[in-house]
Amino acid sequence: MKVLLDQNISRKLVKELQEAFPGSTHIALLGLQKASDEEVWNYARGNGFTIVTQDSDFNERSLVYGYPPKVIWVRAGNISTQNLERLLKQHTKNILLFEKDEILSCFQIY
Repeated sequence: MKVLLDQNISRKLVKELQEAFPGSTHIALLGLQKASDEEVWNYARGNGFTIVTQDSDFNERSLVYGYPPKVIWVRAGNISTQNLERLLKQHTKNILLFEKDEILSCFQIY
């Protein structure tokens, strides 16, 4: 499973998440930092990514359009990059189970 980190998440996490989520990247590394939510959504869908975000926009889009792509919505407030990394790694097993779930389109992490 590879994740696409949204603009509100530090691109420093890309390197730190490679072991758990190989092939992951950040929208800025793809030149999508000024892309609309729809463009990011379509890129993720077309390239097999799960979107990781701290915004509700992609959750709302997943409710309307379903998946792919799936969405991981981090709802832990304004936390440090280090704590966000720890949170994602702590939930790796559940994230991987979420990827295989045929019903859920959004996984919320607190």
